[in-house]
Amino acid sequence: MVWLPLAKARKILQTPKSPKRLWAPWRIGYLVGTKNSSARGCFFCRIQHSALDAKNHLLTRGRRGFSVLNRFPYNNGHLLIAPYRHVGRLGSLTAEEWLDLLELSKDGLQRLKRVMSPHGYNLGINLGRSAGAGIPGHLHLHIVPRWVGDTNFMPIIAEMKVISQSLDSAYSSLKWSRKGHAKKVRRKPRH
Repeated sequence: MVWLPLAKARKILQTPKSPKRLWAPWRIGYLVGTKNSSARGCFFCRIQHSALDAKNHLLTRGRRGFSVLNRFPYNNGHLLIAPYRHVGRLGSLTAEEWLDLLELSKDGLQRLKRVMSPHGYNLGINLGRSAGAGIPGHLHLHIVPRWVGDTNFMPIIAEMKVISQSLDSAYSSLKWSRKGHAKKVRRKPRH
């Protein structure tokens, strides 16, 4: 054990730490998109009318909604399920829209299971900005695949989350999984 004079210890404790940097240039789209979202329109409304499904990572088009990979995921394979209609309240959905969102969720869960073999899932809807909705005007359901051991010290110590698969790679695997041609992502068992 090392003992320091009290004055020196106080000085060390008061010295501000320099912040650690994790370069994540892909996040600028989120930051700029958030500030300019009203000028560019709703992300969900914009991509549903686009023919560029692969570029937008749009996986499935249903009758009343669609599924898309989250561009700013919590985990690999983080899906968003949204109705085509721009609606922000759960009570405003029609029965047909709600049923289609559930069918799209079921399809998403099957794709994730087949390709990534998660141990569990988090499903949720954030209603309103104060509840965490990044796009509060267009209701959407989150499906976050989870694995035993997928949480570690990084979010707590470094205030960052490590995503180990690119969106393009996850999209390719999940997009074609329905046809039985999926390449399964192999994970080493944790002991």
